[in-house]
Amino acid sequence: MRRFGVIVALGALLSMLGGVATAAPALAGGRGDGWQLFPFEPGTAEGFCPFGVFIDFPVNNAFQKIVTSPPGSTILLLNGSLRISFTNVDTGKTITENVTGSGKAIVNPDGSLSIRQEGHLGLITLSSADAERFGLPPLGVIGGVLFEEVAPDGTYTSVSMQGHLLVDICAALS
Repeated sequence: MRRFGVIVALGALLSMLGGVATAAPALAGGRGDGWQLFPFEPGTAEGFCPFGVFIDFPVNNAFQKIVTSPPGSTILLLNGSLRISFTNVDTGKTITENVTGSGKAIVNPDGSLSIRQEGHLGLITLSSADAERFGLPPLGVIGGVLFEEVAPDGTYTSVSMQGHLLVDICAALS
């Protein structure tokens, strides 16, 4: 479950929009300059909320560009637009959120991650235990900047937010 959370967080991060100015090069002439559409797949996430959450992507114009730095780190640059639908699998209640923002993830040679989501919106995806430890909801939409550090084993070592919580997904689906 922890690994799924990291994948969801990284996936969401990889799809954020940096604004019209940064999106224009990625969208011009198809994708352009190595930008590729990020292939999101819908699925059910367990362990974030007290109930399962089905996650779908009704709008996915999310692009990623992957580059390698000289010390051997892989850098994932992000832009595009993304809307995510969250459905409580027990009740069928659904909300759809715009998680448009910008982001960068650095995968270090040891497998650790440094993630920065910024701009208008970002997505929080933490296990219940990590959410409690960092004082954030397990699933949430934020306005501002979200910093995440993840150890090679998928353990979050640091999560901090400069901004404010816009939507607590679990609370909204309860």
